[in-house]
Amino acid sequence: MPSQNLLRGAGALLLSCAALPVLAQDYTITVWAGGTGDDSNYRMDAIDMAADILEREAAIRGEELSITVESQAWSGWDDFKQAFSLASEAGNAPDLIVSGHEDIGPWSEAGLIVPIEDYVYFDTWPLSSIYPNLIEVASFNGQIWGIPQDAEARVMFWSIPALEAIGWSEDEIASLPDLILNGEFTLYDMLDALKAMQDEGVLEPGMAFGPRVSNGPDYWQFYQAFGGEMADPETGKLVLDTEALTGMYQFFVDAVEMGVVSSTHLGMEWDAWHQNAAAGSYGAWHGGTWHYAQWTNQFGLEDFFGTVEYTLIPAGDENGRANSITHPLVYLLTAAAPEEEAAIAAELVAIASEPRINALHAVKSAHLGISEEETLVPLYAENRWLTAASERLAPHTNAIPNNPDFGTYWTAMYEGLEASWTGVTSVEDAVAEVEASVTQALGDDVIVR
Repeated sequence: MPSQNLLRGAGALLLSCAALPVLAQDYTITVWAGGTGDDSNYRMDAIDMAADILEREAAIRGEELSITVESQAWSGWDDFKQAFSLASEAGNAPDLIVSGHEDIGPWSEAGLIVPIEDYVYFDTWPLSSIYPNLIEVASFNGQIWGIPQDAEARVMFWSIPALEAIGWSEDEIASLPDLILNGEFTLYDMLDALKAMQDEGVLEPGMAFGPRVSNGPDYWQFYQAFGGEMADPETGKLVLDTEALTGMYQFFVDAVEMGVVSSTHLGMEWDAWHQNAAAGSYGAWHGGTWHYAQWTNQFGLEDFFGTVEYTLIPAGDENGRANSITHPLVYLLTAAAPEEEAAIAAELVAIASEPRINALHAVKSAHLGISEEETLVPLYAENRWLTAASERLAPHTNAIPNNPDFGTYWTAMYEGLEASWTGVTSVEDAVAEVEASVTQALGDDVIVR
């Protein structure tokens, strides 16, 4: 439900499709999207489509409305976030930002964004049909700040030919997802299988395991795999579980010592990693559901379902669980948007969230839908990968917290992972350094276990 403060200032537009200006009006709505490549153009194009619909609805009412959408995309995140910060400081930020949900905490506290619930109704269609857990991900401190643009799951992928080469039957491969879900096949069982692939000469030395090559939410899955919790559900405080962090770091150190991944793997060029994944050069690798589109459209993977199995990230030990992290991108309304532009921009996002429009983005980019209605759209329903991922992976996902201090913890976690992985420090020292860094920065705002 939206807050009672439905208007931010005198003269603001009412919140409904019917609440459009009577006089001829021209608006320019600016949209910036981070982490956006060729397959993700509908993050911006959907706003264009929504503008056309809003103009046509206005025309039927006898009103003149002209909306120009100006959009800009960044493939990377660092440059995008720096550009937004600088634009905000200079007073020329865009009206809409498409970014990761974890930015809601720090950007809301910095006054860079405003609650989108002040401009749209979440109890009317199409926003009422969005999965409740995605609305929770877009919320912070009791307010809804964004509208989910997509969803995803992070996946462990497996080479079917490599598994077959070490004696796995078709039935055994087909049973792997359930074995992992039930905790009967762990990360260390995976390392044993990968070592066997290399010992049999199926894969090149140091190539059996292909983890993500840079920092990202994916690595929190391995922390959870060893029983780690990112935030306390009762207090909202961040949680640093040193035992889980030790298990996570030790797993990657063990993978290096077994020879299934290189100590210099982190920092590999992404295109090289994608090429290896698509060519079946890894025995197992972890990535996102959206990578399916890249591998099949850009990197020559022709028979995905015949050559690739897909599962949750396995549990690391008896304290952990199989899991997947979802990292929805969200439309955020910036504080820089003038009042009438803000109302128009929010309405455009609501229209862009309609199932048929959002399905265009989901199918082209291989992201998961934001509502159950979207899964019924023929374009989506006919897509084997999205349907399969929605059924097998999506129900078991969770998200990193929107806590504004999480970035400090995240940075320390990855630095510790990198230091132990590359042998710069021991696992014990890496964990100790993370604890010292995080507690010094956050004090009582982090719970250490």
